[in-house]
Amino acid sequence: MTAPNDTLNRPLRDLRISVTDRCNFRCVYCMPKEVFGSEHAFLPKSEILSFEEITRLARVFAAEGIEKIRLTGGEPLVRNQIERLVEGLAGIPGIQDITLTTNASLLTLEKVRLLRSAGLDRVTISLDAIEDGSFRRINDVDYPVERVLEGIQAAAEGDLHPIKVNMVVQRGLNEDQILPMAEHFRGSGHILRFIEYMDVGNSNGWRMDDVVPAAEIRDTVASVWPLDPLDPHYTGEVANRYRYRDGGGEIGIISSVTEPFCGTCPRARLSAKGELFTCLFAARGHDLRPLLAEDSDEPLAERIRTIWGGRTDRYSELRSAETAAQRKVEMSHIGG
Repeated sequence: MTAPNDTLNRPLRDLRISVTDRCNFRCVYCMPKEVFGSEHAFLPKSEILSFEEITRLARVFAAEGIEKIRLTGGEPLVRNQIERLVEGLAGIPGIQDITLTTNASLLTLEKVRLLRSAGLDRVTISLDAIEDGSFRRINDVDYPVERVLEGIQAAAEGDLHPIKVNMVVQRGLNEDQILPMAEHFRGSGHILRFIEYMDVGNSNGWRMDDVVPAAEIRDTVASVWPLDPLDPHYTGEVANRYRYRDGGGEIGIISSVTEPFCGTCPRARLSAKGELFTCLFAARGHDLRPLLAEDSDEPLAERIRTIWGGRTDRYSELRSAETAAQRKVEMSHIGG
């Protein structure tokens, strides 16, 4: 038996797994220092799922329809020996794709080879500016852009293809980096994806005025390098795809704010401490960890089926000033 489609007839296909709530960056739109400073209480190790617990949960999710797994954080590479987890996940029947989202600060060629050998298929790398000063201001730990680019090169040398590079675009912060980022990654074989600044969590002071709409991003790039739209790879793909007309590759634009895609969203999210969230903008999760004490997997499977079958989430379609102000789980707890 697999999980039924939810109340809006959306299947359960993708699972985002946060392996830690910790990160070595303090990006101003995600983990600002004034909230996640030296006094911030991160989850103690005793509350974080072990690799064995994550693998067991993923096996149950796979039996309920999950085909793709993305490892997130926080920064997933701060979790020691994460390649052990990848190896466990790669052995689960039904899992067709395992990816990881990282800031690339710890993505050495040695680490890439360990991850690739363990069964990791691809990486997505977060990079919000190509100009060093802008990037240092955004990550707020004075981390140089060149070292992220070295991580991207390591991923390429280690055959983690195709590499996707995610840029969150925020008005007044880095919209001047749209064209420099496009120029840098054109012809590289990597796929640059621009992401509208979203109201995930409550710590980043999100305002609609700070959003650079997808249409503006597209037009900015197309004004220099004409674009043609591409068909999605699959139903529920988050990015609208475009190719450079001159053959320079492709870009994607993720428009959760101005062009919501809730209607085709097949993604569930598992927090580092075992809570299931059915939406990136959810206020609360469903604690699955107590069910790991059961010898049988059926109670877990039944709980997942019940939660997904009753899913009604369509936050981005209903977004308003009122909903944006509501308490929501922080992105660092459940990944992007």
